[in-house]
Amino acid sequence: MKDYYVNKNAQSNGDHEVHESGCYWLPMEKNRIPLGKFYTCGGAVSTAKNHYDQVNGCKHCSEPCHTS
Repeated sequence: MKDYYVNKNAQSNGDHEVHESGCYWLPMEKNRIPLGKFYTCGGAVSTAKNHYDQVNGCKHCSEPCHTS
């Protein structure tokens, strides 16, 4: 299982990206919300939707959950 986080700061398109721990693009601690441990990014993205309406997986660390 991996730790996942959602970025508090939205991307220019309004997405709040979900990242796994260790991702190069993981935001600083003050700019992220911990989501918990998950086997896949799908559970993390679902949990992130409890915080934000517009959520997307990181293209680099959560690619299966990334939409263009």
